[in-house]
Amino acid sequence: MATEGGAGLAKSAVEKLSDAMGEKTKQLGTAMQDVHRQRRLILVIVCVALFLDNMLYMVIVPIMPSYLAMWEAQESNASGANAKAANASWTKAMLGPGYPPENEDIKIGVLFASKAILQLLVNPLSGTFIDRVGYDIPLLIGLTVMFLSTIIFALAENYATLFAARSLQGLGSAFADTSGIAMIADKYTEESERSRALGIALAFISFGSLVAPPFGGVLYEFAGRQVPFLVLASVCLLDCLLLLTVIKPFGHRARENMLVGTPIHRLMIDPYIAVVAGALTTCNIPLAFLEPTIATWMKKSMGASEWEMGVTWLPAFFPHVLGVYVTVKLAAKYPHLQWFYGALGMVIIGASSCTVPACRNFGQLIVPLCGICFGIALVDTALLPTLAFLVDVRHVSVYGSVYAIADISYSVAYALGPIVASQIVHSLGFVQLNLGMGLANVLYAPVLLLLKNVCQMKASHSERNILLEEGPKGLYDTIKMQERKGKGKTPHPAGGMEGNSVDSYHRELTGASEEDSSDYEYS
Repeated sequence: MATEGGAGLAKSAVEKLSDAMGEKTKQLGTAMQDVHRQRRLILVIVCVALFLDNMLYMVIVPIMPSYLAMWEAQESNASGANAKAANASWTKAMLGPGYPPENEDIKIGVLFASKAILQLLVNPLSGTFIDRVGYDIPLLIGLTVMFLSTIIFALAENYATLFAARSLQGLGSAFADTSGIAMIADKYTEESERSRALGIALAFISFGSLVAPPFGGVLYEFAGRQVPFLVLASVCLLDCLLLLTVIKPFGHRARENMLVGTPIHRLMIDPYIAVVAGALTTCNIPLAFLEPTIATWMKKSMGASEWEMGVTWLPAFFPHVLGVYVTVKLAAKYPHLQWFYGALGMVIIGASSCTVPACRNFGQLIVPLCGICFGIALVDTALLPTLAFLVDVRHVSVYGSVYAIADISYSVAYALGPIVASQIVHSLGFVQLNLGMGLANVLYAPVLLLLKNVCQMKASHSERNILLEEGPKGLYDTIKMQERKGKGKTPHPAGGMEGNSVDSYHRELTGASEEDSSDYEYS
């Protein structure tokens, strides 16, 4: 009798637990269907992907001495002098006769640059692919490739495997970074919200680069060389699963209703987009060129200790976040001054770069490095939303190719930095390197004046409303047309607007939904 009573209680508990789980699952499914909650989850997924990409890029820094020691042991024990001669000739063939074959710094520079180089080569293709299939599948592909790259990092035992893993990471970044940023621009159509969302993404990029070296160093010291990569691989896998839950990229979709994006080669020759791309490259060159050279200069010029060289960029994280916050707030109040925020940031970067060689101790060095990161935050936060704005008002509102161009701009700086910066320092000197970078940024700042008229375009519904008269050409336009019909708005037939009918039609539609904030008219 007692047994039956216990079984009944257990059955009742299981049923209650099942009902509770079903209710929670139903609530989660309802939450997933809510547009605002869904785009917040998408923002989280993209931020985690960007965070992981930059973590993986920098986490290897404190582990490199272990790899170098392993390679030296392998060379001395396995094949002796013949192996060294073969490795030297291979390095010389790969890098050219101008590089010293035994210089480990060059091998490390090539290793770090390989990600940006492959990213640079793949981005034109990934941007076109994203425009054709949407943002979710490329993001999933990118996260999957990054997961595989992280596993290979964990298992790597020689330089060739590390080189393959780093290059594979560049392939994944070309899809994940570009599609992620483009997805944010697509989901957040209102300019102030878009600036805020992209600013959050930029903060995660900076945070990933900041915490990666101490994260890798601590786990390497106490748990082993493989553990940092396995932790990152686990987080990447969870991000993939969350993406599958939210987006369902392989579910049923009406491909024929997708807008056809402007080809990337046409975007590249757009003068305004070219100006923005040039600014993104120029402003990131000081950071990309200083990262591989500043530690050696600190040791020679100011006798910096190991911990000072290790935390060189740590204080600069806070001005970067401050720069993102300030730009987002200013852009919300004065959106027509985005060009000015970018130009101001480039002037700050230029002035800060020129003062770096004048520093004589670690405390003094913090100030210009913080200025560089603050200026980069101003430029990136102001100009990344501007790219989406330019596509909205001058092309088709599909963002894969334009953010592939932005990723190309970053990749140019970070592909050249690890290889070229050291050669410039050896040939001309550290002072000349910084003066050149600073002068380039100051001289480029006035070029952003070309964006002044573009940034003064005012938000309006008239452009999209007029275009809708030609019939809906995408899923978004179809939905807006249905909403308009549901509100009793009867549009004029295609081609029926002549003379001043455009103005009268615009007045007729002034009561249309104010949610369509991604449409603009020329001033």
